[in-house]
This record gives sequence, C-alpha cells and structure tokens, in this order.
Amino acid sequence: MRRPSATRLLNRRRGVAALLLCCCAAWPAHAQLPPAAGPAPEMAARPGGPPQPGGRYVVDPTHTFVLYEMGHYGTSTNRGRFGTRDGQVQIDAAGALARVDVTIDMASINTGVDLLNRHVQSSDFLNVADHPTARYTADAVRIEDGQVRALQGHLTLLGQAHPVTLRAVRFNCYVSPLHGRQVCGGDFETEILRSQWGITWGLQFGFEDRVRLLVQIEAVLVPAPTPR
Repeated sequence: MRRPSATRLLNRRRGVAALLLCCCAAWPAHAQLPPAAGPAPEMAARPGGPPQPGGRYVVDPTHTFVLYEMGHYGTSTNRGRFGTRDGQVQIDAAGALARVDVTIDMASINTGVDLLNRHVQSSDFLNVADHPTARYTADAVRIEDGQVRALQGHLTLLGQAHPVTLRAVRFNCYVSPLHGRQVCGGDFETEILRSQWGITWGLQFGFEDRVRLLVQIEAVLVPAPTPR
C-alpha cells in the first residue's frame, strides 16, 4: 500500500482546517456560543422548560433547514433542501410572544442531482444570481403553555413578500449536552403556491403549483451579558 505524499498530506490538513473555519464561521460572532468540542456526547439532554422570557436565541445552522416537495407529471415528487444563512428569535418579557427572523441561503439548494440544482437556481425558478437569499419573518408568534403552535409571518422570495403560516408538528426545549445551553425548536410545515412569487415555469406541462415546505429549526439561548 502506497503512503500518501507530503503534498497530499498537506492538502488534507488544509482541507480539514478550512472545514473547521467554516464551521466556526457558521455561528454569528455576537452569539457568544462556545464551539463544539467534538461529536455529540453519549448522554441524555435535560428538560429545558419553556422558552425563556426576554431571552434571545440564535438559529443553529447545523440543525435548521428548509425542505420543499413539488409534484411533477402526476408521478414522483421532486425534493430539495436549503440551508440557513443566519437567524434569531426574541422572546418578549412575559414569555408569551416571540419574534422570528431567519435568512435562507438559496444557493445552498441540494436536490441530490447536480443538473436539477442548477435548474432550480436559474431564472426559471429561484433566480439565485439576483436573489441569493430568502427571508422569513414573524413578529407576533404566540407561546401557549410553553409551546409554539404556529408561526404567522411573511416569506420574502424573489423580492416579494407574502403571508405564510407555519404549523408546528412538534416543539420542545431542552438543555443541550453539547454546550450546556437551552435549545428550543421543532418541525413546522405549510403549503404555498409558487406562482404567488412569480415562479410559473412548468405549470402548463405538469409541474405543480402547490409546494409543500417542511422546516426544521433549532435555536440556542444566548446568555444575557454580565453587568460590569
């Protein structure tokens, strides 16, 4: 068995270093979250209670994705996944309402097929060159009995904002064994008509207008700054 050359070893080390830098860069600097020390520890998470009144949470991009499902020709379903750029959740002082603001990285589309990725990114669909991000905002999310039942907000896509309500399929808060912070999140879903945002390619020959969105999101509590 041939041993890798010094050049290959150096390139591998550079690749690992670049990956670590990307992972660290994914967390907003202002979030003050400790870096993960390694794989998830083999220990149970502790119950986290309800979202903290007055708490600010930053979205964890490693646990937050938007998936879409769109039927075509009455047969199978096209599916893809988008990553998030950044986002935060702010809980009001009474713990009854929350504000949500999440930016979605449209260039991160992954359908599992490179040709389809490029088509979805093109002007036929998402026109990523001119609109590299989408944004979902909700200003009055109700928290009932420590649970978020739905998010009523607006999805900005291709420069247009339209109302979108996300229904909670599950929701929970826990204390993460990875970094010792409260984490809240769950699974949400909705259906939209893509033609509302001007995405009409294929409607005349078998590509459905109705798109199902599945959203998984986790947000990590940021500790309040210590008074000096």
